[in-house]
Amino acid sequence: MSAEEPRLTHLSESGEAHMVDVSAKAATAREALARGAVVMAPETLALCLSGHAKKGDVFATARIAGIMAAKRAHELIPLCHPLNLTKVEVEIAPDQSLPGLRVAARARVLGQTGVEMEALTAVSVACLTIYDMLKAADRAMRIEGIVLAEKTGGKSGDYIRAE
Repeated sequence: MSAEEPRLTHLSESGEAHMVDVSAKAATAREALARGAVVMAPETLALCLSGHAKKGDVFATARIAGIMAAKRAHELIPLCHPLNLTKVEVEIAPDQSLPGLRVAARARVLGQTGVEMEALTAVSVACLTIYDMLKAADRAMRIEGIVLAEKTGGKSGDYIRAE
C-alpha cells in the first residue's frame, strides 16, 4: 500500500478484521444524515397517504423502526461500536415525482467514533418497514438511493455528498 492510499482501519497489517480501538480518541460531537427512498405505484402512495394501509400507520411505524434500528446498529454490523446515541430523527415525506416516500435519518452522539452506520441503518430499516407495511398492495416497490448525505465531527472532518 502506498502512502497516498487510504488505510482500511478495520483490517490489521496482515489483513485480519478487527474492531478499531477508539479509546485514545477524544469524545467530540458527531452527526450523520442518511437518505433513501421507497418508490411505489401512485395507487400505493395514495393508500399510504390515506392512512388506510392494512397494517396501520406506515409513517409512525417506519419512524419508530428506524429509531430502534439506529440504536441496534452495533448488533447488526460486525465491528461497529455500540454508541450512546444522544438523538435519532427519522423523517418520511411523500414525493409524487417518484412516486413514493423519501426517508431521512439523522443520528447524533458525543463520542469517540462516528454515527454514519447508525444513520444508514435507520434509513435502511425505515425503508424496509415501509415496504413490509405496503407489500400486500404493491410487491413491485423498490428501495433505492440509500446514501450518507452528510457527516460532521471527528478526525476525518466534515463530509457533504455532492448531488
